[in-house]
Amino acid sequence: MKMIARRAAGLLLTAFCLPLVALAAEPQPTHEFSLDNGLKVIVREDHRAPVVVSQIWYKVGSSYETPGQTGLSHALEHMMFKGSRKLGPGEASRILRDLGAEENAFTSDDYTAYYQVLARDRLAVAFELEADRLVSLRLPAEEFSREIEVIKEERRLRTDDKPGALAFERFKALAYPASGYHTPTIGWMADLKRMNVDELRRWYQTWYVPNNATLVVVGDVSRDEVKALAERYFGAIPRRALADAKPPLELAAPGERRLTLHLQTQLPSLLMGFNVPGLASAKDPRTVHALRLISALLDGGYSARLPARLERGEELVSGASANYDAFTRGDSLFVLSATPNVQTGKTLAQAEAGLWRQLEELKRAPPSAEELQRVRAQVIAGLVFERDSISSQASAIGELETVGLSWRLLDQDLTSLETISPADIQNAARTYFTRERLSVAHILPKETRHE
Repeated sequence: MKMIARRAAGLLLTAFCLPLVALAAEPQPTHEFSLDNGLKVIVREDHRAPVVVSQIWYKVGSSYETPGQTGLSHALEHMMFKGSRKLGPGEASRILRDLGAEENAFTSDDYTAYYQVLARDRLAVAFELEADRLVSLRLPAEEFSREIEVIKEERRLRTDDKPGALAFERFKALAYPASGYHTPTIGWMADLKRMNVDELRRWYQTWYVPNNATLVVVGDVSRDEVKALAERYFGAIPRRALADAKPPLELAAPGERRLTLHLQTQLPSLLMGFNVPGLASAKDPRTVHALRLISALLDGGYSARLPARLERGEELVSGASANYDAFTRGDSLFVLSATPNVQTGKTLAQAEAGLWRQLEELKRAPPSAEELQRVRAQVIAGLVFERDSISSQASAIGELETVGLSWRLLDQDLTSLETISPADIQNAARTYFTRERLSVAHILPKETRHE
């Protein structure tokens, strides 16, 4: 009876997964072209509603920064709202608000992006405002003096006063000994305190050029109308020579590294990270897709291995997770985290050993075809539903392009996941989950000096 039930479950998951892959096989009309100044434009049609999202992505983020000058990309993102040749500080935002538009910006290790979501007939306004600050940002010194204090306070609130965020920042600095990914996006506080507006002006002049940007438009538009508007507002902005920006590559085997932190936290916790490639740096993309599925196999919901075995089964941890970002412009990190179950007297050392047991099992034996199919169905379903919105589609396209991949991978991604076998999972585990690639952080409450 149990065998029949398992077979039925497998058939159900397969039946669920196939329509999703079929959906991915029918991509929405997507167009790519470049202006003479090097600005790449990608238009994806989605005519379900008279709405459009416009995003401009710059290939610059904290991994481009150097010691002593961290936080420049994020600080410049703030200053992009502080006035241009045509408009004073905050005026562009007020114009968009009056139109009922949504706008914001974000900075990461690999990119800085700005976006607007608005009615399709107002796209020209978004283009005009974006082109204006691309070519004529003012960067007034008095505005910078005020804004840098806002950024310092942001760092205090989001990192310095948050033990979890502070621990991960320190852990990341340990886990990336050779690449720019050890730099926090917001910057180190010492660098924020000595940053000046002239540094930001040089950063803006270096990276904010059309031939270092990708304009992504998704929604109720056509290629021709977007091209006409792009030519009109961006076409006359001159291209400039770009600085060389090499991908952040990590040491193949940095060696085991360990860190102990005593922070203002109530419970001890554990971080484990393995240096692994991302899709842009991998020699074989199958290993990357295998790592994506391993992350879901370990931490993909109630029935995943970490919650089922370590949390509910052994009562070893009160929580555990796995995370892996495949879409980086350089090498990435596979991260495991856990909080030992202090109610049952478990320690950080025991929690770490428990995580290792799960990894060693993946090395010894591949997952069953049934388990892998279940996990894959969950991942594919999540991706399909996530990409239903025009903003998510635009963000996926912009991220792929800005880290050195192609937006076409968006329409090939689900098929790539379908090709991964149990043996691929085992091979990836054996290759990457080694002590030579490992970083570990033990986070302890400040009042406790031992486990």
